[in-house]
Amino acid sequence: MSARLLQVAALALCLAVPLVPGLPSFWITLLNYIGLYAMVTLGLVVLTGVGGMTSFGQAMFVGFGAYTTAIATTRYGLSPWLTLPLAMLTTGFCAWIIGVVTLRLSGHYLPLGTIAWNVALFFIFGNLDFFARYDGISGIPPLTIGSIVFSDGASMYYLIWLTLAVMIIATQNLLASRVGRAIRALRGGVIAAEAFGVDTARAKMLAFIYAALLAAVSGWLYAHLQRAVNPTPFNLSASIEYLLMAVVGGAGSVWGAILGAGLVTVVRDQLQDILPRLLGAQGNFETIAFGIILVAILQTAREGLWPHIAQLASWVKPAGRSHAAAGALAPCGRPEPQAAAPLLEVVGLRKVFGGLVAVNDVSFAVDRGEIVGLIGPNGAGKSTTFDLITGISPPTAGEIRFGGEAIAGERSRAVARRGIARTFQHVRLVPSMSVIENVALGAHLRGRAGALAGITRLDQAEERRIFAEAARQLGRVGLGEMADRPATSLALGQQRIVEIARALCLDPVLLLLDEPAAGLRHREKAELAELLRRLKGEGLSILLVEHDMDFVMGLTDRLVVMEFGTKLAEGDPATVRANPAVIDAYLGGVT
Repeated sequence: MSARLLQVAALALCLAVPLVPGLPSFWITLLNYIGLYAMVTLGLVVLTGVGGMTSFGQAMFVGFGAYTTAIATTRYGLSPWLTLPLAMLTTGFCAWIIGVVTLRLSGHYLPLGTIAWNVALFFIFGNLDFFARYDGISGIPPLTIGSIVFSDGASMYYLIWLTLAVMIIATQNLLASRVGRAIRALRGGVIAAEAFGVDTARAKMLAFIYAALLAAVSGWLYAHLQRAVNPTPFNLSASIEYLLMAVVGGAGSVWGAILGAGLVTVVRDQLQDILPRLLGAQGNFETIAFGIILVAILQTAREGLWPHIAQLASWVKPAGRSHAAAGALAPCGRPEPQAAAPLLEVVGLRKVFGGLVAVNDVSFAVDRGEIVGLIGPNGAGKSTTFDLITGISPPTAGEIRFGGEAIAGERSRAVARRGIARTFQHVRLVPSMSVIENVALGAHLRGRAGALAGITRLDQAEERRIFAEAARQLGRVGLGEMADRPATSLALGQQRIVEIARALCLDPVLLLLDEPAAGLRHREKAELAELLRRLKGEGLSILLVEHDMDFVMGLTDRLVVMEFGTKLAEGDPATVRANPAVIDAYLGGVT
């Protein structure tokens, strides 16, 4: 059975629930709340599980949606249906304002920032007359379509679950798109994502606003289900509970959101009845139980419960993607380097970290169609030099010119747009993505489709071209058969080759490789060397850092030797091999 067919069957089953004879209305009500909570949790899947940004503020966005429709319908007489786009617009704008301030934070400061916003807005809702303080707003009109009035739980059930189904499809489409891969790339680290052209600040903001909009729709439906709103459902405890639902179900999975919302809602309802009877006292004892459950899940199933269920259901086949040729992929629109100047020219490059001089007045050049090796002992400043060239770190002094144009101090994605691609000393692949999805990230700048095109699947022609290009580059490096395997299932050496394929997807003019042969066996090194010679023959220039002297000496046209951040020597491999200073500092007995 295919995953898509299973989804359709699950949706049909959900829609048939109210038709079950004798089903108590209590369970319809409970399922309505599960659907509403799942919408918010689905946003957390995108924001936290996929994008890696922990938020304790989703309940406030539910509040924005609920209060917008409550005020607009009861005070200004607007149609409830007109308040839906108004609620989304209001919430999206507020999320943008909050995101501009909060998403600059990193580490534990980001979740602390969302906690502060949620607490502040909860007290605003509860203390301003405009929001009717803690008494709340009542008399919210029901939703109607012609003569159909959604005035009870049974009628609202279909609306809630059909809305959730649309959200599930939209979220799956988004995460499978070019923009979705950019959000998923945040899990591999901002440095790597920026290096192949992703605007990480924009990707973070998109994930933040998207999660807020899903919460707003949930709040809008909640207001018309309850026909009244007050601040209580939008406090910090509710935000924590939404995050608990995501963690329990599986924060990285769309279906985990529904599972987590269902489990937490049902368990909470049962514990509220059972625990007071067992303990002989009244109180919110379910909160203590949830704490114990959360710790247990973090200890035994950190990815949540859904991945384990999906693993057991091995008979479900995921939807496949064709990697067949689908037309040429557009270039990334870079300016052509000047032919008269060296392709890359580094002049007096210097980088100081506090009192440490990591790179000290280094100068060298790379010409077109040339392979240049940057060698030296550990700590010589080679990787730092790579970071300066590719815009990851700004130089303290010196010049970097590419095709005659100064690029020192440009952001990584701007450097990538010029046609400079790189790999990293420590492999930076996105663990949750397949091999070919990781490679497709390298073509980010060669695509144009935005979030709306991804959600509505209007990007499919471009997507086919991107994945055909990714498949071509994987075949080029000899890993075509690994395309659909999880990236983390490959050996370290193979993961380095995947990074090279990802870099080639940018269609670069200059390729920077940081220890590409590390972890490769002898035969694999020979194949890599042959690949790099072919790339050179196609006109690609290569600058590489490598410690394997046999590999470097037989491959490069020139070598630049560094020691303690300073250039020690430069020349062809034979000249460098014979240099007494190089022998003494680095090569030792290798002659």
